[in-house]
Amino acid sequence: MRTPRREHSPGRARPGAGWAAAGLALAAVGVALRVNNALDFPLDKGFDAVAKWEYVALLMTRWTLPAPDAFWSAAHPPLFYALAAAIGRALGSPEKAVVVTAVRLIGSACGLLLVGLAVALARRWQPESPRRAFLAALLLLFLPVHVYTSAMLGEELLVAAWVSLCVVGVAWDLAEGRPHPGPGRAALFGLLGGLALLTKPTGALALAAGAGAYLLDGVRRGDLGGGALRALALGGAGAAVGGWFYLRNWIGWGYLYPHGLEIHAIMYRVPPGERGLADYLYVPLATWAHPHLLHPDLLRSVWGSTYVTLWFEPHRHFLPQHGAELLRLGRWLLALGVLPTAAFVYGAARAWRRARARAGGPDAPLLLLTALFLLGYALFTWRNPYYVTIKAGYLLSLCVPFAWFASDGLAVWTTRLGRWGRALVWLDLALLALLCTALFWHGALFAKLDPPGTLPWR
Repeated sequence: MRTPRREHSPGRARPGAGWAAAGLALAAVGVALRVNNALDFPLDKGFDAVAKWEYVALLMTRWTLPAPDAFWSAAHPPLFYALAAAIGRALGSPEKAVVVTAVRLIGSACGLLLVGLAVALARRWQPESPRRAFLAALLLLFLPVHVYTSAMLGEELLVAAWVSLCVVGVAWDLAEGRPHPGPGRAALFGLLGGLALLTKPTGALALAAGAGAYLLDGVRRGDLGGGALRALALGGAGAAVGGWFYLRNWIGWGYLYPHGLEIHAIMYRVPPGERGLADYLYVPLATWAHPHLLHPDLLRSVWGSTYVTLWFEPHRHFLPQHGAELLRLGRWLLALGVLPTAAFVYGAARAWRRARARAGGPDAPLLLLTALFLLGYALFTWRNPYYVTIKAGYLLSLCVPFAWFASDGLAVWTTRLGRWGRALVWLDLALLALLCTALFWHGALFAKLDPPGTLPWR
């Protein structure tokens, strides 16, 4: 039976109208920030920007996949590069500046899609709290790694979009609680996961999270066979769409995905060169006091360095190499980031309790995705023990879980704390948004004019 719709008098604002208006204002600033950066950021700056353009330029001239060791980025799955080349061809193969700018704008749109998915989750599962949808948008619109990655030529936001569409789709499917769910929808979400796999190997984690969520749901329903069928449909569709590239590698070169190619040999000289268990167990004070990835205390801390790349940009691919004022602002950002990071942990703990108590909803799929990505990131940094591989950008596929969990914690704190506690939370978030905008609006306070990523590790 449907709940009667509540009528609103013409002179009375609808519930949540203020939050919606504030959210639109935030979105306008976030969009303007990303458009400015896409247009103004130098063409050859960003993580491996020159090498990635080499791949795009190759596909703009001929549709032939290179050998994995042909050049720096040649081993990467091809979907991002093929889409970028298709855009260039559709534009008539114009100058590099036109193609790169168009691809950056599309990458920014993928990042904004993540914001939309986070808001949609909050509105779907907690419609009585427009505050939570507002907080979810704020967290991603002004998350520094999200902002500066949007300005770069790269696949991280595209793969994050495919991963998020896959896993959020699974969450939506499970929440409907259909009595005899078939495999059709699961196969559709597997297709999205397969596109993620064809963009980056981490797409496999989206397929694993979605399949795991279906299996858990089947166990809870007492229908393990049905859950297994949907898991197989998702995994099979994903493998069919994205697995051919890895099979090609296996047949042609004897590996699914290469590691330690000779063309990447310079990496073997990058510090620290090895990892121990202690590197994953401590976060030094240098994380906030000396946010420089080559600082002796920070160099070996995986999670400390990752935190710095989440709330600042210590690789100096977007920001200039030097500047005392830049470092002071970076310290402020890192201090302000503690609160939403704590809210993420608190919200994830609440989600864990909800997922154990009842089936349905986004908690179980998003928790699975988070756990798999963090574990995969830890293994990746263990196998590649170099400071240049510590990048929160590799975790952008966790944008939606981050917004979902952290907005839950912040919504609780901004309603249940006392007046001064609530004021401090809002002050922290407001300063974070303002400082992120000022620091990462390219050409405002700072502009990247020096060589990218030339930290003096040699």
